[in-house]
Amino acid sequence: MKIQTGRGTISLITLIAIWSVSALTSLPGLAVSPILGDLTKIFPEATDLDIQMLTSLPSLLIIPFILLGGKLKEKVDFVRILKIGLWLFAVSGMLYLVSNKMWQLIVVSALLGIGAGLIIPLSTGLVSRYFTGTYRVKQFGLSSAITNFTLVIATAVTGYLAEVSWHLPFLVYLLPLISILLIGRLKKDRPEVAAADSASSKEERAAIDTGGSKYGIHVKHLIELMFFYGVTTYIVLAVIFNLPFLMEKHHFSSGNSGLMISLFFLAIMAPGFCLDKIAATLKERTKAYSLLFMALGLLLIWIAPLEWLIIPGCLFVGLGYGVIQPMLYDKTTHTALPEKATLALAFVMMMNYLAILLYPFIVDFFQWIFHTKSQEFPFIFNLVITVVTFCWAYLRRNTFLFNDQLK
Repeated sequence: MKIQTGRGTISLITLIAIWSVSALTSLPGLAVSPILGDLTKIFPEATDLDIQMLTSLPSLLIIPFILLGGKLKEKVDFVRILKIGLWLFAVSGMLYLVSNKMWQLIVVSALLGIGAGLIIPLSTGLVSRYFTGTYRVKQFGLSSAITNFTLVIATAVTGYLAEVSWHLPFLVYLLPLISILLIGRLKKDRPEVAAADSASSKEERAAIDTGGSKYGIHVKHLIELMFFYGVTTYIVLAVIFNLPFLMEKHHFSSGNSGLMISLFFLAIMAPGFCLDKIAATLKERTKAYSLLFMALGLLLIWIAPLEWLIIPGCLFVGLGYGVIQPMLYDKTTHTALPEKATLALAFVMMMNYLAILLYPFIVDFFQWIFHTKSQEFPFIFNLVITVVTFCWAYLRRNTFLFNDQLK
């Protein structure tokens, strides 16, 4: 079976290899979550700093290694970088299974962050490399859907495995072994090589506006994309980080909050299956209307502690973000020459992990400013940010950042 790319065709196995890499990007840190409450029992000597390092070290190291992976792609064969990252990822999974001391887990977490950092920019870089035009938009949507579907399934599986043994959740970090078996196809199936000298490829290259930059990247447009992605990611983190505390305050069970967050990730996944159609319909209003959905979702979560309001609230926030995220990845590919696209994507994707790292500090800072410890505050504050960002997106809907009319 052959898959159309806009540059030619690739085999279904090659596409599955690309998807398998995308599926891994949601996994770092996932296996630790279900055992967090038991870590002090498993390791009585562990300090709060030890536990914080175990949970945050992967994200901290992912940031510089995302940029390194994006830069290395320009000078080193991308399959080689991918193999190194996948093996580091898989080896960390093996070492987690045999680690019995906190310091060992922390060291392995660092290894996981390095491996994940190398493959994350390539997960989107592969889509940019193989696909173009509406085919690229569609694949960014599908890759995003696969990433979030994997996250939902892996979260459920690790939660179950944690009840059996605290070591078993780390089995999910062995999934890169599947990708290692598949990525050999990426060297054999390269439609862009055959099409490199074609008129369509030359037209595509000529159509990219780099703003006259000597770096081959339109720096101003890239900074706008990074800022917007950081803001939208920050907005939705309220659902992930603060919803459990809000629901606990209103006497919901942890199972209820887990269900809501799972629905949120499923909602992020949903637009990916028809992203090209959504963008073709909404055009320059795509991001503005997505932000409107997110604002409505945050409002529903905030106004009343009722499941029948929180459920659609989580769904609306997820649906809005599920459109914005892959559309930003596609827009990023239009800021850089093809050989610089992975590096540009690395800078944008870095903002996801930077937002995750900074979120708790930003929330604490503004709670201190406004003298409040209310569990509703993060939702009110993020709702205000969303409304302001919506106004920005709507008023500037015909600019590069917000105009998503597909050609």
